[in-house]
Amino acid sequence: MSMLNQRLIVISGPTATGKTDLGAALALSVNGEVISADSMQIYRGMDIGTAKPTAEEMRGVPHHMIDVADPGETWSVARWADMAAAAAEDILARGRQPIVVGGTNQYIDALLSGTDFAAAGDAALRAALGAEYDDLGGDAFRAKLAAVDPERAAKLAPGDKKRLVRALEVYTLTGETITSHDRRTRLAPPRFGSLRFALTYDCRETLYRRIRQRVDRMEERGLFEEVEALLRRGVPPESTAMQAIGYKEAAAALRGECSRAEALEAVKTASCRYAKRQLTWLRRDAALHWLPRETYPDTASAMGQILLSLRQEAT
Repeated sequence: MSMLNQRLIVISGPTATGKTDLGAALALSVNGEVISADSMQIYRGMDIGTAKPTAEEMRGVPHHMIDVADPGETWSVARWADMAAAAAEDILARGRQPIVVGGTNQYIDALLSGTDFAAAGDAALRAALGAEYDDLGGDAFRAKLAAVDPERAAKLAPGDKKRLVRALEVYTLTGETITSHDRRTRLAPPRFGSLRFALTYDCRETLYRRIRQRVDRMEERGLFEEVEALLRRGVPPESTAMQAIGYKEAAAALRGECSRAEALEAVKTASCRYAKRQLTWLRRDAALHWLPRETYPDTASAMGQILLSLRQEAT
């Protein structure tokens, strides 16, 4: 039995804060295994641009949810959460501690909450509704949604095609509005208990500098060559995997739409914006234990604070 008694340890935080190293070190200390919560590390062959941990960085610790998908596949949050939950349950059943490590916060929340996501989705229906939106226009399409789900329609702008279409898709497939579904799932107990930590830098410019340096290292390790190899293998440029930060920009450079230097600068800008969004998401979690790098500058000090919190939780 883990010291958290069937609960998951989560190590989150914005990109380039050292989550991978801390996760592996903690796993070695608490008889744990890592579940990667990174929406792009699931794809085989996408190693450099996703900062996927190397065998050396894994330090012999089993890592789950890495290299489980082909880059041409599209994975939903629900599919990832179901597979990650099965991994967590297996780890717990073997008397070990699951440690969720990554920066895709929507995935982490889905894993912990067990939200059923209303409906898996229907590509043909979604395309038909999208075409209907284009024909009717945003105002008329939103009025159609308002006839069945006035509360959700009131929250969405006429130009928010994606969410308007999704709301009507769910209602058509299930007969339940998204408003009703969200209200019901908020009342449901979580799938897993958890103790959650987040690495960060109090100084935003320090974080951004580290992100820019990491992008430079990716280029040195062969980011453009990795993207070129994926495209040569036939991975569609419009696939979800190729829209990831780093891959989309590198592909544009390979097509001659910009220089490599311009692509790298775009990757740095997009990565810093992503880090800002990650922090905004995390600040909503009042139970989160923050680990600022100014206070915990290395893996040993951060792990020491986590182990202290674990002992306090166990008493």
